[in-house]
Amino acid sequence: MDVTTAEPVPETVGAEPLTSEADVKGGRIWGLLRLLLGWTFLWAFLDKTFALGYATGVDPITGVVTRFGDAAWINGGSPTSGYLEFATRGPLASFYQGLAGQSWLDGLFMLSLLILGLALLLGIGVRLASVGGIIWLALMYTSTMLPENNPITDDHIVQILVLAGIAYVGAGRYLGFGRRWEEVPIVKRHPILR
Repeated sequence: MDVTTAEPVPETVGAEPLTSEADVKGGRIWGLLRLLLGWTFLWAFLDKTFALGYATGVDPITGVVTRFGDAAWINGGSPTSGYLEFATRGPLASFYQGLAGQSWLDGLFMLSLLILGLALLLGIGVRLASVGGIIWLALMYTSTMLPENNPITDDHIVQILVLAGIAYVGAGRYLGFGRRWEEVPIVKRHPILR
């Protein structure tokens, strides 16, 4: 006697159904990577906004931590000046150093960190967030151009490739609200908003 079991309704990537358990598990891994990068962007926003003492609010010479101090963006600190003034090197260093402390750049940088972090964490607008993240990471890579520990690549390149993968597989559908977001009429009309 042949007993058949009901097949589960397949999940989808784009218009193609995911047909195997391995495909679904792979989607979940991409979803987890999306969440981790989303938290990376959102944490950078929070640390720079409030000088929480991780990358912002630490005296580079003494190591003294001043949480919620003058380095906090909400207290008039510049979220871009420390990096652009002291961390840039290579052939484009003088260009980037000239941008340090510009209020328009501070605002654009902080707004993009917030939007990128929230979009990736929620799984909505993942394609645009991935493109935006790739642009910022490429700019950060070119601001140093000479990785300290590896002559060819650094974490910026790895994160760029992860963001490209997140956009490609539609990782907002996994561990996020991407499936619901894709049903919104404007997102249906403009797939770039996925």
